[in-house]
Amino acid sequence: MDVTESDVLAAAERWRREGRGVALATVLETWGSAPRPVGSRLVIDADGNFLGSVSGGCVEGAVVGEAADVIASGTPRTLEFGVADETAWKVGLSCGGKIAVFVERVD
Repeated sequence: MDVTESDVLAAAERWRREGRGVALATVLETWGSAPRPVGSRLVIDADGNFLGSVSGGCVEGAVVGEAADVIASGTPRTLEFGVADETAWKVGLSCGGKIAVFVERVD
């Protein structure tokens, strides 16, 4: 099943109405070969459920983990992953590119 950006935003709205803590991650920039384009989104709830994609699966786990902190603190953050970053190799971004992902709490 293909998930559209409107599906992701609808899920964010629905999850908030249900009283869940929710964060939205958005690809801000890409450099080189990147699996998802700028504007791609991932919605995450406080329990680690998510919908959408910011990297075709290679860094979603790390983004979900960071989203939990953003939901708890309310402080947004920008995450960067790339092949020169040891963390990116650990989470599987081996496509040769680099991405920046903005994570914010949905209130």
